[in-house]
Amino acid sequence: MSDNRGRDGGFRSAGRKDNGSRPGTRGGEKRAYKPRGEKPAFDGKKGYAPRGEKPAFGEKKSYAPRGEKPAFGEKKSFAPRREKPTFDGKKGYAPRGGHAPSVKRAPTLAPRRVALETLLDVSRSDAYASLALDKRLAQAAFGPRDRAFVTQLVYGTLENRLTLDWRIDQFLEGEKELDLTVREILRMGAYQLFYLDRVPDMAAVDESVSLARAMGLEPLTGLVNGVLRSMIRGRDAVVFPKPDEDPVKYLSVMFSAPRELVRMLVDAYGEHEALEILRYRPQERDVTIRVNYLRCDDARLRALLADSELEFVPGIAPGTYRVKHAGDLTRMRAFQNGLFTIQGESSVIAARMVGAKPGQTVLDACAAPGGKTAILSEMMNDTGRVYAWDTHAHRVDLIRGTVNRLKLENVRPAVRDAAAPREDMAMTLDAALVDAPCSGTGVMVEKPDVKYRVSEQGVAALCRVQAEILDSVAPMVKVGGTLVYSTCSILPQENAQQVRAFLERHPEYEVFPMGAELPEALAAHETAEGLQMFAHRDGTDGFFVCRMRRVRA
Repeated sequence: MSDNRGRDGGFRSAGRKDNGSRPGTRGGEKRAYKPRGEKPAFDGKKGYAPRGEKPAFGEKKSYAPRGEKPAFGEKKSFAPRREKPTFDGKKGYAPRGGHAPSVKRAPTLAPRRVALETLLDVSRSDAYASLALDKRLAQAAFGPRDRAFVTQLVYGTLENRLTLDWRIDQFLEGEKELDLTVREILRMGAYQLFYLDRVPDMAAVDESVSLARAMGLEPLTGLVNGVLRSMIRGRDAVVFPKPDEDPVKYLSVMFSAPRELVRMLVDAYGEHEALEILRYRPQERDVTIRVNYLRCDDARLRALLADSELEFVPGIAPGTYRVKHAGDLTRMRAFQNGLFTIQGESSVIAARMVGAKPGQTVLDACAAPGGKTAILSEMMNDTGRVYAWDTHAHRVDLIRGTVNRLKLENVRPAVRDAAAPREDMAMTLDAALVDAPCSGTGVMVEKPDVKYRVSEQGVAALCRVQAEILDSVAPMVKVGGTLVYSTCSILPQENAQQVRAFLERHPEYEVFPMGAELPEALAAHETAEGLQMFAHRDGTDGFFVCRMRRVRA
């Protein structure tokens, strides 16, 4: 929450307007005073009596401000009885019972605290960073600049967590078992020291100490201060692993990826390609949007973006645009009216490969939050029927929100487990899309918290779920119908290997090449098991897409 305490500028005391007259004068005539220590002539009007003497009976006494009398001939306004604090060189009132805080810290501490609490949501509660950040920012109601700073702090600290820990641990002097809040404060401080040029070193240190104090960790402020100052002095003394001694350890520390994930990538693609995958960081974080062709067209959307003074370039998928420095596009009236939606290009390509046509019956088996469902509906010109399933009610609500905003009528969202066989739907679908639950390794660039959840055991469990969904959906597709399998993973066991295993179990299906329907830049990378996209090579999310066709009953 923004901290508005300590406003610049003070309030002037509420004294009377000075028009040249004083108490005890008539019509602006100045009153004559006798030398100090004598009582002024008392003419029935109010005046100042020396201390210790009383005015005549029936008259009211007026006081000079406590502890002082107005000097001879001096014009004086009365201050309130409370003492006026002075901060930033300007007079003003502090709240009752409190002191005016320093404005120096107010604009910077609050955003850092929101960033810290978001990181703690991720590390303590295993919350998804994007959802936790959205919730915290909504509560804080920051302006665009503070929102951008908090977002950068959260994602930058997460993206480099293991590299930051490696640096921090070399200055802890044996105290590596830290309170988690202190660990996150040190990570944020180190991120500002080594990755944010615009934050001065001492500002990063001071704000980290203040943040520890604000979190009730006063006894540990010395540790925070000492470690970060030592890191500044010894920034060039940190010893990192060497690639030729232990390649997995080197990649893990240098590019902040758990060793288990690094090992899987090295096994799949070799050391050099694994390095390219892990070190990729886009120079700009563009937001990709897609036209809703039922309500808008490319020319109109481009005009709307230009009117909003947004910089954009066309994406590689038809109807997509990459918006630079986008801010919160959901606030645009065009978004709220359903003229466009926010969606990654890889996701768009996967949905378009279904080839849905007007009047068909189509299933989106794992549909939330509804972006691909919307594409299927639009391709069908809002006719026929699109079943949109997900296993959780709150995620089905996301689908409903998407289709309602885009004003689509042919979608039927429902809470359904696509892994459960449905004999009543055998050979009833013209097409089906299985965008299966996966490790998310293809979107690590955009969602850095994903990589800390990946394990070989977890991937094996996901592969079993993927196979169950494919086996349950396959019988529902008509002969001649299309089945598209996709994930946002770059691990072969979830993708090409999964397709090969499926085709062995289901000889009634064969791969249906996408070829010329793909953007030219991607078509060259399609193989016999489908298309694997990579962020570092293609500039898209790391997505896998395979299109299959049922050729026999």
